[in-house]
Amino acid sequence: MCSRCSAPAASSTEGITLRFILVDEILELTPGREIIAQRRISPDEEFFQDHFPGFPVVPGVLLTEMMAQAAGKCLYAEDTARGIPMLAKITSASFRDWVRPGQVAILRSHIRSSRPEFATADCQVDVENRQMADAQLLFTFLPRERFGAGYEDAVLTRFLNRSRARP
Repeated sequence: MCSRCSAPAASSTEGITLRFILVDEILELTPGREIIAQRRISPDEEFFQDHFPGFPVVPGVLLTEMMAQAAGKCLYAEDTARGIPMLAKITSASFRDWVRPGQVAILRSHIRSSRPEFATADCQVDVENRQMADAQLLFTFLPRERFGAGYEDAVLTRFLNRSRARP
């Protein structure tokens, strides 16, 4: 039982399969400048069970993470030697409308500044040509050695390989 509300206690890990790869595909990329990517919002997403029953919407924190992941891919494609881009600060974020199950979120990021130690990006989420959210984000870079051996951004690698294969 929950000590604060008398509700049954829920297991914090039972049956949870949530993954934090929130960009499905890169559609367009100009490394270090702009990216357009997408995320298909499956009705089967685990978080819809609790957010909210009867009115399922994508949590704003996950929309922000989607924007950050897209911008991070754009920055990493520019210069892999400076390290892996990591979200350091959400300067601002606004949410205009609900993103619902079955929709396709288009993630747009424009890199405002990109320096060796940090970068900033203006980002937005669109659904059906309507802006749903936007954020100004600050990134720092962590040395690749701090990540597990064999770390790879599979979504970025797939896009770059497809781009190289085009005539």
